[in-house]
Amino acid sequence: MSKIKVILKENIKGQGKKGEVISVSEGYAKNFLFAQKKAILATPEELKRLESRKEREAKKEEKEKEKAKKNKELLESKPLETTIKVGNNGKSFGAITSKEIAILIKENFNLDIDKKKIDAHFKNIGTHIAEVKLHNDVKANVKVVVKGK
Repeated sequence: MSKIKVILKENIKGQGKKGEVISVSEGYAKNFLFAQKKAILATPEELKRLESRKEREAKKEEKEKEKAKKNKELLESKPLETTIKVGNNGKSFGAITSKEIAILIKENFNLDIDKKKIDAHFKNIGTHIAEVKLHNDVKANVKVVVKGK
């Protein structure tokens, strides 16, 4: 049984991830991978295309990381301030959530950040740190000052 090299067009459990070059039996390639358009033959031209695509993606990833680093500096440059309703005994009503932090970031820094990327839930008055995930490798620690009203 002869083996051939193919480039995967999607993730295939037990074989590899999208964009990987793997060796498989000729029958598996023809009857399954090629028939279902899950892979293409790894010709020299296709390998060059794959390489240039990976380079473009790496450059794009680097630009996104640089942008995230700049946003991190901006977010950590000044604290955000918000208020929470407090009763006579000093206990707060409700909490400051990641959604509210996202709104504060939009108002103060004009950045749209998904609330799911913000780790924050404060119930007390005082200064807190909200962790904002800007990129896989870049996280900003935003200072949030919570005051009572």
